[in-house]
Order: sequence, then structure tokens, then C-alpha cells
Amino acid sequence: MSKITIVAKLTVQEGTQDTFTAAFKEMAAAMEANEPGNEMYVLSWDNKEDTVAWITELYTDAAALEAHGSTGHMKAFGGAIGGILAGRPEIARATPVAGKGIEL
Repeated sequence: MSKITIVAKLTVQEGTQDTFTAAFKEMAAAMEANEPGNEMYVLSWDNKEDTVAWITELYTDAAALEAHGSTGHMKAFGGAIGGILAGRPEIARATPVAGKGIEL
């Protein structure tokens, strides 16, 4: 089993950053409670473009990532942010090979 890293770039409409952050916090809490296969779920706002959100995720394996995509809280998050996005998300998938604080 290989761990999976996801890095997603989402651009929101100006003035909606707080709404996005609140929706993300709800999603992260639901993941913490219900998704043991998720090891990291972090929101960062870009330092140069204040409407660009970066979400970094780490999953134990492909099954954990697949399970995440089918949860009710993922669907609720999509519904909460769908109207404030300023374009399609850009999502990259990678295999982690080294890092601090994680066992690979």
C-alpha cells in the first residue's frame, strides 16, 4: 500500500475567503471524526494571490482516498463552495517518498 498526497488549488471569488474557510473547517472536523485513512488535511491561503486556496491532503492508501470522495461531508463541502469558486479546481496526485512527521 502506498500513501497518496493530494495538492489542490482552488480559486475563490474576491470576498468569499471567510466563507470558504468556514466550510473547510466543517469538512476537516467531519474528516477527523469519520476518516481514519486521512492523515493530513490542511488549508493554506496563497501569499501572493489572496483568492487562491491550497489544500494539502495525505491518505494512507487509494481506498482511503476513494472513500473520502464518496462521503456525505465531501458532498456537503462541494455544495457549500460550489457557488464561490472562480474556476475549476486544479488537483495534483502524488506518491510521498520522504518527509518529517510521517511514516512512509
